[in-house]
Amino acid sequence: MRIRIVGAGAMGRGIAQWAAVGGHTVELCDVRTEAVTAAVDFVRSMLERAVHKGRMSAEDSAAALERLVPLDDPWAPGPEVELVVEAVREDLDTKAEVFGKLEQALPESAVFATNTSSLSVTRIAASLRDPGRLAGLHFFNPVPLMKIVEVVPGAATRPGIPPVLTALVESCGHRAVTVADTPGFLVNHAGRGLVTEALALLEESVADPAGIDRIARDVLGLRMGPFELMDLTGLDVTAAVIDSIWEGFRHEARLRPSFLTPNRVTAGLHGRKTGQGWFAYGPDAPSPAPEPPVTGDAGRPVFVAGEEGDALRGELTAAGATVESGTAPSESALVLVPVWGTTVAAAVASLGLPAARTFGVDPLPPAGRRRVLAVTPASDPSAARDARAVLARAADGAEPFAVSVVRDTAGSVAQRLLASVVSVAASIAERSLAAPADIDLAVTTGLGYPVGPLAWGDRVGAARMLELQRSLHASTGDPRHRPTRWLTERAQLGLPLTRTGTSPDICA
Repeated sequence: MRIRIVGAGAMGRGIAQWAAVGGHTVELCDVRTEAVTAAVDFVRSMLERAVHKGRMSAEDSAAALERLVPLDDPWAPGPEVELVVEAVREDLDTKAEVFGKLEQALPESAVFATNTSSLSVTRIAASLRDPGRLAGLHFFNPVPLMKIVEVVPGAATRPGIPPVLTALVESCGHRAVTVADTPGFLVNHAGRGLVTEALALLEESVADPAGIDRIARDVLGLRMGPFELMDLTGLDVTAAVIDSIWEGFRHEARLRPSFLTPNRVTAGLHGRKTGQGWFAYGPDAPSPAPEPPVTGDAGRPVFVAGEEGDALRGELTAAGATVESGTAPSESALVLVPVWGTTVAAAVASLGLPAARTFGVDPLPPAGRRRVLAVTPASDPSAARDARAVLARAADGAEPFAVSVVRDTAGSVAQRLLASVVSVAASIAERSLAAPADIDLAVTTGLGYPVGPLAWGDRVGAARMLELQRSLHASTGDPRHRPTRWLTERAQLGLPLTRTGTSPDICA
């Protein structure tokens, strides 16, 4: 296939490298000829690096470079061009102008694709004489390494075009997911579950950014915490995406932005690129503050209360802790309550527990060596230190647990993050914006989550996830936590969250 790529910036040169290595002839052009020269030099250096690292033979590298054709004029006639990929700046008028000129220069048989990440594919196509020839082909940076591409048909896109684009993507070694033309498409939309809930937790002073990130990494198993991720992406970019998706979905509660971001963006606290975001960066940046050492009495007796307590009771007993039995704690015992979607305060009130020495523990099995202890306004500081020491205990020979201390909130930190991730993904499936398998594939490949959000919900169990979300909604009254129909139905029917829906025309 002969492909013309218009725009030789970071995305354009990445797409050019990917397509040329995949065996296609690539015309690379830009209104700035120096950008094309720089892009070709960059691709050459990337291919040379691949050869040096043994990832590509010298012959294959040379052949790929031969297939990369610098073009001086983006609007030059191209009777053999079969596909155009536009990768210019994110501006509707600019993209419409580019495609208008290409429509005059190239044959009617050439398929047009836009790499837009935030604009409506349908609106871009509407400026063309033939809007049916255009679809979205959204790559992620760096293109050769991010092996996922969103294929986005617009409202007028001809039905035969998405399968052609999917076949192209997969023939070049990437995975393609078909996504509806909606705000954020799939990956950016699904990613809102993590960051919006993390910001909500920070709004409520449940934990600081470093504390939330530790729990996200060590309990949920994410490679990066949400605040690290925002600093890497740039808070200015993240905030704009959050706002555009929320507005595009008509202020959907579960996508609600935080009041914390506008002032930070205005102040230039964008993250790594500005040297200061949620954390400081650069050679003169102070080292992150370490977690406080464990100083409490690990031998103090504990009483584990509540219906969720069997697993924790067994783990602490195996670790040598003094775990009381019976129906009530002794006068000196700490009380640990595993809470699922509810608060420690509610457990104190409903079970008649001593408020000063009752603490919450997240029962979600951690991916790493970390437990989470929740404290209330009534907590005795000395008792809290002792509870942290008890939770740090591990069975003989095992590494002690790190213990995060957070403010009491319904569901604690990890549960709320997980519930939001699953809920946003279920909402995407419920609206038929993407197939369940594509949602999980896009999120694991594009966002690096350890498992897709719907499969993650299945690991916990649909019924248990529904219990969690109902409890969060009832405890907080916040509509962001309301269960989706997708989750509710599957929990009631005993089906996995990854199960696709049945079409209404089943009896046709």
